[in-house]
Amino acid sequence: MTAPTKQPSSPRLSEVARHVIMPEGIVTTGFPAVQTRAQKMGVVFDVWQQGLGTLILGRRSGGLYAAGIGGVVISIPRQVGKTFTIGAIIFALCTLFPGLTVIWTAHHARTHAETFRSMSAMAERRQIAPYIDGVRRANGQEEIAFTNGSRILFGAREHGFGRGFAQVDVLVLDEGQILTERAMENMVPATNAAPNGLVIMMGTPPRPTDPGEVFANRREAALSGEDPDVLYVEFSADQDANPDDRDQWRKANPSFPKRVTESAILRMRKLLGSVEAFRREGLGIWDRVSTTKKALKPSAWDVLAIDRENAPTEGRRVFGVKFSVDGSTVGLVAAMRPEEGPIYLEAIKYASMSDGTRWLVDWLVDRKDRAAQIVIDGKSNAGYLINALREEGVGKSTIIAPGLDQVTSAHAMLTEAVRSGGLRHAGQQLLDDQAKDAVRRPIGKAGGYGWQPSTEDGDTTLLDAATLAFWGATTTKRRPGRKAVIL
Repeated sequence: MTAPTKQPSSPRLSEVARHVIMPEGIVTTGFPAVQTRAQKMGVVFDVWQQGLGTLILGRRSGGLYAAGIGGVVISIPRQVGKTFTIGAIIFALCTLFPGLTVIWTAHHARTHAETFRSMSAMAERRQIAPYIDGVRRANGQEEIAFTNGSRILFGAREHGFGRGFAQVDVLVLDEGQILTERAMENMVPATNAAPNGLVIMMGTPPRPTDPGEVFANRREAALSGEDPDVLYVEFSADQDANPDDRDQWRKANPSFPKRVTESAILRMRKLLGSVEAFRREGLGIWDRVSTTKKALKPSAWDVLAIDRENAPTEGRRVFGVKFSVDGSTVGLVAAMRPEEGPIYLEAIKYASMSDGTRWLVDWLVDRKDRAAQIVIDGKSNAGYLINALREEGVGKSTIIAPGLDQVTSAHAMLTEAVRSGGLRHAGQQLLDDQAKDAVRRPIGKAGGYGWQPSTEDGDTTLLDAATLAFWGATTTKRRPGRKAVIL
């Protein structure tokens, strides 16, 4: 265990947060009025909390919240004081803006109940009580009502809370690490009807078993610079932190040791039960697999799916074949490049090499007369397949075994097409899973990259085949065959 070094008693946000990524265009903030009102309520913010509030309520020149489109995303360990910080800001906003509607929701009923107890206790404070009209404690319908018509409604997402609201000014999504796409679809649209809506998503790094894609994707979008409208703040210890290092506790938790004691953190570590859980929930450290940026944005890939009956039936047909590095699997994907519109991709087969390649040879030979290109890659079995096709009468000009430069170009092309919406695909589960799991692996010395799975038991063979097919369809000048279905 290392001895903690001396730190300032009230550090700035930039000194305690690992990441502070601001939305573009902030010219002013609504926080000074909030802070003044909070002081009248007997609430004093630490300096880092003031910085966080300043950014959350940052406004662009038109007066709208700068994070009103991309949202506020906060990755924060337990026992830092997020409920107090966000709760105090929300209380102040409710008193400043009559008729404000706030929804505060957690995934679990237990967490929701704890939050409501904390917030209702805040409402009973002597300096806050004059602003409060009443506190409703009916099970599943908890509410804090203000004398000016503002209100905060509390509920648990696991019980379906959050659906059906016509207009919500501020939506607080606690336990963001278990926030599902369905929950987002149910609740976020209600903020679109508000004149200046704001969504605040906060939580700890997700466990491997958590449905944490929404939270992780918002984090990735912020860290990659893809989203200029999001505010992302992360409090965390170093990736390889010693869980007993008090300096690392201080890095992760700006409230330690001023407001959170050593015994409180030790108690939390014991109750969490494992070092891995404490790293995530006590120190805010994202698992390495979670911190690996996905090569293709999952939400961008999803919107490119179309029904097969809407697929093009005329155009240049290209087939991509990829053998896995270890030679255990093979992927086959077809691409159609119509005269107008984006290239369409459809997975044909993903198979174990224990089945051999005869089926693959037969399938491709049957379609050789209408194939503009057959692109084949993979050190194992690629040479055998090329020779077998030539022996079956497939022309040399039809078959391409791409070189390094062509492979890297293919991956760059697919990346850009997904980003810009320049392709369509059939929405098949296996190809979808590989596309959304893939991360980049360096290829060559010129900054090129390919795909690799984010986990040891993953695979990208089918995605590689799709990449080859897309590249072939994009670059080929051959026009064989006549009108026919893609298969």
